[in-house]
Order: sequence, then C-alpha cells, then structure tokens
Amino acid sequence: MQSSAPIAVNPAKQEIPDKLYFRIGDVSRLAGIKPYVLRYWETEFPAISPKKSGTNQRLYRRKDVELILEIKHLLYEKRFTIEGARKAIESRPKAAAAAKRASKDVKQTTLFGASGPDLESIRDELQDILSLLK
Repeated sequence: MQSSAPIAVNPAKQEIPDKLYFRIGDVSRLAGIKPYVLRYWETEFPAISPKKSGTNQRLYRRKDVELILEIKHLLYEKRFTIEGARKAIESRPKAAAAAKRASKDVKQTTLFGASGPDLESIRDELQDILSLLK
C-alpha cells in the first residue's frame, strides 16, 4: 500500500503526494494552472502523456506531474517561450535520468535485500523449460 507522505519536487519547490495516478483536477491544483492549460501543454510537449481511464479521464503519472511543474517553472518563472521550454526539456542531460534510475535500483535493492534474485540462473532455467516444450 502506498504511503501518503508527500515528496518534494525541486523546480517549483512543490510537494507532490505519493500516489500512482493523478486526475487532471489534482494536477491543476498542484501546479496552480487551469485544466485547459494542461490539455494545451499535452499538445505542445510530447513528453506529457497521461493515460486514459475507462471513462476517458486523464490519469497523470508522477513523472508527468514533475514534468508539468518543471514546464511551469520554465514558462512562468524563467520566462521561456513554449518552443524554448520544449527545447530545454528535450535537451535535458541524460545523466539526470541515469541518476534517477540508480536511485530506483537502490530502492529495489532495499526492497529485495542485497542478494536479489539471480536473473541469469532464472533465465537459464526458463530456457531449459522452453527447450523441453519444443
């Protein structure tokens, strides 16, 4: 079960609740912008890609919310144009993404312990099973 402790975000110094999905109204309140602005930004920034629920409601993931807060920071505080903000987002250093993945790996190590499952042995066993089925 998810904890409800908020997690801080750097660009806007904004707290984001620890949830899997956010509705457009939630994101609108968090970012302090209108829902129609969010829908417009989806057309201008391909990286914002909310899922659609069965009732066709937008469901934003945490990375979408963080990106929206970063876009808001670029547009409203740093006074970038839409095109300038898009280029800044696209040219973000890949090192930040790698550091984020490393952080995720640390969390997984903590979750599974230092001696996680040996993936090579699992793969070998699955290949043996596959060869038996052929």
